[in-house]
Amino acid sequence: MFTAFERLVASRYLRSRRQEGFISVIAWFSLIGIMLGVATLIIVMSVMNGFREELFARILGLGGHMSVMSVERDFTDYDAVAKKVRGVEGVVSATPLVEGQVMATANGVASGALVRGVRAVDFAARPVLANAIIDGSIESYASGKGVMVGSRMAARMGLHIGSKITLISPKGNTSAFGTVPRMKAYPVAAVFQIGMFEYDNSYIYMPLAKAQIFFKKKKSISVLEILTVDADAISIMRKRLFTTLGPDVHILDWQQVNSSFFTALQVERNVMFLILTMIIIVAAFNIISSQIMLVNDKGRGIAILRTMGATRGMVLRIFFMTGASVGIIGTTLGSVLGIAFAVNIESIRQWIEGLTKTDLFAAEIYFLSKLPAVIDPGEVVWVILMALFLSFAASIFPARRAARLDPVEVLRYE
Repeated sequence: MFTAFERLVASRYLRSRRQEGFISVIAWFSLIGIMLGVATLIIVMSVMNGFREELFARILGLGGHMSVMSVERDFTDYDAVAKKVRGVEGVVSATPLVEGQVMATANGVASGALVRGVRAVDFAARPVLANAIIDGSIESYASGKGVMVGSRMAARMGLHIGSKITLISPKGNTSAFGTVPRMKAYPVAAVFQIGMFEYDNSYIYMPLAKAQIFFKKKKSISVLEILTVDADAISIMRKRLFTTLGPDVHILDWQQVNSSFFTALQVERNVMFLILTMIIIVAAFNIISSQIMLVNDKGRGIAILRTMGATRGMVLRIFFMTGASVGIIGTTLGSVLGIAFAVNIESIRQWIEGLTKTDLFAAEIYFLSKLPAVIDPGEVVWVILMALFLSFAASIFPARRAARLDPVEVLRYE
């Protein structure tokens, strides 16, 4: 497409001499702008993807995709209902749960907590939970000798294996002096670390039978938690469960519970994409300005090339090549920088925190204890193509202007 002569002239124009120093500075700013724009877009999109994937996996891995609750009666036949649910196509597991809010206290420290009563076999069947135990064992939990607490709660309250944690339920026992809060101490059988601040700081797991006694459930449960094969096909699963279980139950899916949260993440992601795209657009305008200045500066040279036999097409391709080269080099460097940064973003974060002695990624604010990044190849390709398109589009106008120069008029006024 480009001849050797055109490439030679374009490369000479790209290597500025002293008199074109200002033009070169603008071209360098254009290149750096495109590089930083592409790199920032790749990094931000990767981090947003990582946030969504990590939160999606942890929230749904712990809370399930769907919840079945009994309507207007105690949920005592949960084992029979769970057996029916497990027979539905697409259902991975059905876990009976007892949930309740409590006040937890130990070693003079008190805070609110959520108790989840679950059988040991169901706990072990959840990889997110089973692989999160960092101290103690599930065997002690299975024997009913204690409860599991999150790592941050254990650190905050000074708990270790065998320590006692006292749970106080607001739904207490009725006495002659009024309602007395129900209170019981449990030993710590294990400590888990999910990696999300909320769970590690305020969740307590208790054997199902113990939770039924503590919350006075009388062999009933609060909810039947369901995991499915495909979380995105939740509407189909709702119809199947309604057909199987009938109208006596209420079904709540993850989209109803977390829709506002994941929608907010998606909106933030789209807004960040639009804002950061402006960096590339500004850099593209710099390409236009630098190329127009180069055309004006090289007017005599263009006229000489035309008189020597160069066609309008050759001149257009020469100046298009000089502008496009800035975009290609900037996009290439930005892609490499963005991908390398995204791959090592957690190490870079830790290095910056160690250097500045500050907490850049507070777990209590961002939910996760590590900065995630998931590179989507399709998004990277889209960012690269967008940057190249803007660079090429910005190079066309100055190139056409150079091609339309009349050599007679240029040389007449020189």
